[in-house]
Amino acid sequence: MQTAPPAAPFAVLPDLASRQSGGSVVGANDELFAERENLINPAPAEFRPYTFGPKGQIMDGWETRRRRETGYDWAVVRLGTAGVIRGVIVDTAFFIGNYPPFCSVEAAAVEPLGAQPTAVELAEADWHEIVPRSALKGDTANPFEVASELRFTHVRLNIFPDGGVARLRVHGEALPDPRWALDTDRDLAALENGGRVLDCSNRFYSSPDNILRSGPARVMGEGWETSRRRDDGNDWAVVQLAAQAEIDRIEIDTTCFVGNAAGSARVTGCDATAADPEHPDSWFELLPRTRLEPDTVHRFRLDRTAVRRPVSRVRLDIFPDGGLARFRVHGSPTAAGRAAIFRTWADRLPETALLQQLTGFAGAEADAVAQLVAARPFGSDDKALTAAVARLLASAPLAGDERAAAAWRALTGV
Repeated sequence: MQTAPPAAPFAVLPDLASRQSGGSVVGANDELFAERENLINPAPAEFRPYTFGPKGQIMDGWETRRRRETGYDWAVVRLGTAGVIRGVIVDTAFFIGNYPPFCSVEAAAVEPLGAQPTAVELAEADWHEIVPRSALKGDTANPFEVASELRFTHVRLNIFPDGGVARLRVHGEALPDPRWALDTDRDLAALENGGRVLDCSNRFYSSPDNILRSGPARVMGEGWETSRRRDDGNDWAVVQLAAQAEIDRIEIDTTCFVGNAAGSARVTGCDATAADPEHPDSWFELLPRTRLEPDTVHRFRLDRTAVRRPVSRVRLDIFPDGGLARFRVHGSPTAAGRAAIFRTWADRLPETALLQQLTGFAGAEADAVAQLVAARPFGSDDKALTAAVARLLASAPLAGDERAAAAWRALTGV
């Protein structure tokens, strides 16, 4: 079946809250009629008439009891992939006489490297309103654009005063934590690491974002499938990598696609940070056109003697059409790539969150970190970031500590 048109332009972006991306509903004040976990189910809501349980009609969503006192109900979602939120959809599908008339959405940035905070601890977080109190319609995918450029890890859906919501979609752009970007041999195309599909030729059956998801595809519907071509062309997708990187391996997975897998594939790359990606000469071959087998994981190690150039975008061409389950691009960010990740992350985090994240890293004290934070925004200015890191490394107790200096330079790419 052809995929439904998006409820809003931002809906073509990945759902950062989806359970498919690792999202979780970590708390709710009430869920008497229907469980909070339904909110982030990646599948559309369903309704089966006259299916009653001990508490009433079973609804595929989150539904609270009727309030007999003042107040409102809420649910907190930890995003499976932290990032910049471009829009929220509060879907009240099949809730007609029991939907909340109003809602609001708040967001917070809480990302420790250790144990995750509980719902009680999250109550003390620095919450930012990204959707003001707004009217809802019943049995409707209610879209709300978000103007904030900050990076968030959690959202809180507030409903006034009570009622039911089928699904909560949080669409945006993943933005990786540079402390994890220090790891080598990462999948730089993965949504969770900051990769994203910029454009594609066809999304008739499913979204190309699916091929960048973590984990294996369990069924064909969890991959990307195009309609059948009746011309001499071929289908393609352009992927923005998490950072400028040196590519080592490419994986093209046709698992679950048996009679409709792509027949062959070719991968080219370009460094959009240094060349115009609209110019054909900016692109060079990473993987020549290669035959693909159905229902198979294909792994290709690149010849580094032939491919030496850094890459920030890749183009996957499939011939002539068909489906893929997953597409992986393994490599290591360059120093410039790590610097870009750090600058973007540092600029997009709320000030309080950034201070908390960096204080103590490689022994840095709060006052020195505060000076670095005060130097924002870094934008694309390597000089500003380099000067800020130099001041931090000259402060006590980091001055003269080569191990600390190496850690900070690796983190920031300067």
